[in-house]
Amino acid sequence: MAKNFKCWPKGWPKSLDYPEIPVTALLENTARRVPHRIAIIFSGLELTYGELLELSRRFASALAALGVKKGDRVAIHLPNCPQFAIAYFGLLKIGGIFTPLSPLLSPHEAQYQLRDSGATTLISLDLLFPGIRNVLDETQVQRVITTSLADCFSALNAPLKPLSKVPIPETLDMVTLIKDNKEEPPQVAIDPKEDLAHLAYTGGTTGLPKAAMLTHFNVVANVLQVSHWFSGSKPSLKDGIIVSQYPQGVDPARDRLTQPDRETALVVVPWFHAMGVVGYLNNQIYSGNTMVVFPRFDPTEYLTAAVKYRATLLGGAPQLYIPLVNHPDFDKYDLSSVKLAASGAAPLARSVLGKMMKAFSGLVAEGYGLSECTMCATFNPPFRDQVKEGSVGLPLFDTEVKIVDVATQEELPPGEDGEICIKGPQVMKGYWMRPEETEKVLVEGWLFTGDIGHLDEDGFLYITDRKKDMIIYKGYNVYPRELEEVLFLHPAVEQCAVVGKEDVEVGEAPVAFVKLKKGQEVTSEELMDHVNSKVAAYKRIREVIFLDELPVSAAGKVLKKELRSWLRQRSSS
Repeated sequence: MAKNFKCWPKGWPKSLDYPEIPVTALLENTARRVPHRIAIIFSGLELTYGELLELSRRFASALAALGVKKGDRVAIHLPNCPQFAIAYFGLLKIGGIFTPLSPLLSPHEAQYQLRDSGATTLISLDLLFPGIRNVLDETQVQRVITTSLADCFSALNAPLKPLSKVPIPETLDMVTLIKDNKEEPPQVAIDPKEDLAHLAYTGGTTGLPKAAMLTHFNVVANVLQVSHWFSGSKPSLKDGIIVSQYPQGVDPARDRLTQPDRETALVVVPWFHAMGVVGYLNNQIYSGNTMVVFPRFDPTEYLTAAVKYRATLLGGAPQLYIPLVNHPDFDKYDLSSVKLAASGAAPLARSVLGKMMKAFSGLVAEGYGLSECTMCATFNPPFRDQVKEGSVGLPLFDTEVKIVDVATQEELPPGEDGEICIKGPQVMKGYWMRPEETEKVLVEGWLFTGDIGHLDEDGFLYITDRKKDMIIYKGYNVYPRELEEVLFLHPAVEQCAVVGKEDVEVGEAPVAFVKLKKGQEVTSEELMDHVNSKVAAYKRIREVIFLDELPVSAAGKVLKKELRSWLRQRSSS
C-alpha cells in the first residue's frame, strides 16, 4: 500500500536529502553557524556551542591518548549534565560507540550490560560509581573516568550548592583530562551507513535487554526527520554547513512552528534514554536550541525555569506532564511562551491531554517510536488544528508504516488492528551479537515492532495495545520476564506472571501473580523484597497477588491478557 499523503502538512516536502555525515557533524555544524549562542544552561553554568565543541574535542584527544580506538564501546553512566554531552560527542569523534548505562540500573543489571556490550571504558559520576565498583571485575572495562556535578560550580557559587566533589581513587578525573589535552583529536574515518554510533539497550519485544545497533546515518536521519517536521523546511548544504531551505514566500517567524537558532528547550528527558539522546540532545543541538538541562525532575523547579527562561519547547513522557498539570500552582505560571509540548514513550491519557491543551496555547502533540527505529517514526502534524486526539500521528519523512495480520503477516486495510511495521532510514542495523533476534524483527527492510495498532483512512496511526508483555512505568520500559526470572529463584514460587496495572500517576505499575509450591508459605512483602532488592527502583513490583492456579492456554502459556483484565475489573468495582 502506497504511503498516504492525504493529510500531509501543506507546503511540507514529502522527502528529505540526508547527508552522509557522522553524528559529531551536527555539533560542528551549529558551532560554525552560531558559535556564541548558548548551548547548555546547567545550574548556573552556561556553555556556548563553540565552547561545547572545544571541550568535546579536548575529551576526544584525551580518550585517544588513553588508547580508545574506533569501534571501542564507551559506557556513559551519568545523569543529564554538561559532562554527558562533552563525553558523548568526544567518544563519537574518535569512532567510539556510545553505550548508555542508566544510573537507575542495579549493580547486577549494570554488569550485564557492560559485559554484553564489551565496553572497555566507563565514564561515571562520583556519587554513582561506588554503587557499581564491585561488579567491574567480571567485565571488560579497562579504564574508569569519573566526574562530579560539583565540577559545574564556580568557586564563587559553590557555597550555595548542596554538592561537593567526592574523590574517587584509582579513576581518572574527567576535568583534568580535558584540561591536559589540546583540541587536536586524531582524524578517524567514519562510514556513516556502516559504522555504529549507538548501542541502544532495549528489551525489544521479548526477553532480556539487547542492544539496537544504530549507525551514524540512522541517528542523523532521525534528527533531521524530526527537526524538519516542525520547521517545514529542507536541509541543504551551503559552504559545508547544513542550512534550512524554505519554500519561496515562507517567513519562518510567521509561518512555521519553530525556527533554527531561536528556541529554548527544557531538557529533563534522560540522555541515557533513546528519546533523550536523539530528541533532547542531538535534535536540540542540530536546531541550535538553547537547552536548560536538569539532572532530575522536580515539578516546581521545572515550571519556574519555564517562566524564567521563557521556554518555547517542552518534551517527555506523560509522567512529566501529569505532575505539572496537577501542580497546585500550575495556573499561576505564565507558560505563554511554550510553542510545543511534545509527548512520547507512553500513551498520553486523554484527561491529561485535555488539561495540556487548555494550558498551552501552542502545539501539544504525541509521537511514536522505539529504540529499534532510533527514536521516532510518527508525529502529529505541526499545527494545533490538525492534531488527532488519541493518535500518534503521521509517518515522518521517508518513513512508511504498515499494519499486518499477526498470524499471516498480510497487510491489513485502514481501521483493522494488527502488528505495526516500520520502514525508513532510521531503522536499526540489527541487534548487537544477536543475529537470530535480528532476523525475527527485520524482514525485507521492515521493522516488526511487536506493537499493535491501526491506521485510519487519513494515514494517522493509533496504538491499541503495547508490546506483548512490556510494562511502561513513568516512561521507562519494564520487562516482565526479568522480574519473573528473579521471582522463580525464590524457593516457594511454583509459577508466576508479572503484568502492568493501569495507573494514572505512573502509567503502569508492575504486579506479580504467584502460585506457591504445595506446602510453602511466604508473604507478599517477602516476595517483593526478594525481587526489589535486585532490580532498579523503577522496575520494582508494587503488589503480589496469590492464586491457586494461573490462567493458561492449551499450550500451557500464562494468559496475561486475562490477568490484566482481572486487574481492570478489580479497579472498576
